[in-house]
Parts: sequence; structure tokens; C-alpha cells
Amino acid sequence: MPTGSDGAPLTRITFVNKKGDEIDLFVEVVDTPEERQRGLMFRQSMPENQGMLFVFEEEGQYSFYMRDTLLPLSIAFVEGEGDILEIEDMQPLTDDLHSPDEPYLYAIEANQGWFDRHGIGAGAGVRIAGVTPAPSPSPFGRLISAR
Repeated sequence: MPTGSDGAPLTRITFVNKKGDEIDLFVEVVDTPEERQRGLMFRQSMPENQGMLFVFEEEGQYSFYMRDTLLPLSIAFVEGEGDILEIEDMQPLTDDLHSPDEPYLYAIEANQGWFDRHGIGAGAGVRIAGVTPAPSPSPFGRLISAR
């Protein structure tokens, strides 16, 4: 099993592309506000089949930007059932905001073009086994089960 920049094991997530092929991406899972804010900032490189999975407390419309991020990335916004809503390319060291028009529960960053190279686009499915939404900061927050 591949490991992340901190030596911790990565989580395997599986996409199903337009042809029905299954493609794995190994991701670091970030599910706290501090981890999500830092993301992939300051990283000099990332292996081709690795990325980062951002897990939120509940579906919403969160924005991403690339300040202090040195790598060109693509980001997939995924709703709670595991369908990709949209994929956007993001340029390094910019403050442009990236967010789809619909609420989502997960965001997956990979090297720019990774999704396209594997035939993965909006409407494709992703299995995120063993990952549940981040704990709500409120004791009354809801918890949605991932599929």
C-alpha cells in the first residue's frame, strides 16, 4: 500500500470511467478544517496515481483556491452518493475560486489531467469505501454514511 508524505498509508478509492473500467487512486484523507485548509500547499511533487480526498461534515458548496499550492491540479466534486458533479483544472499560485453549482460532500484533487487521462468525467461514479463524512463541529450536526 502506498504511503503519503507523512508516511501514513493512503486510502484507495475507485472510479468507474465511461467505458466501465475501474481505476484506483490512492489518497490522503483530510477531514478536519485545518487539514482541509492546508491541502496540498507547498508540495513540490505528487506521484501520478496519488491525490487528496477532502471530506466535509455535510453536503454544501465549499470553494477551493490554489494560494501557496505549487502543483497544477484537477479537482473532482463528488456528491454524497458517489457521483462526480464536475471536474475543474486549477492553476498553481492563484486565488481563483473553484466550486460547482450543486452541493457536494467530497472533493478529490489529483495531478492536473489525471481524470481526463483515465476517461473520468462528470457523471462517473467513485467508491470511497471506509470513509464517512467528517464529524460535525456541532453536537447536533448530521452524519451521512458514505457508499
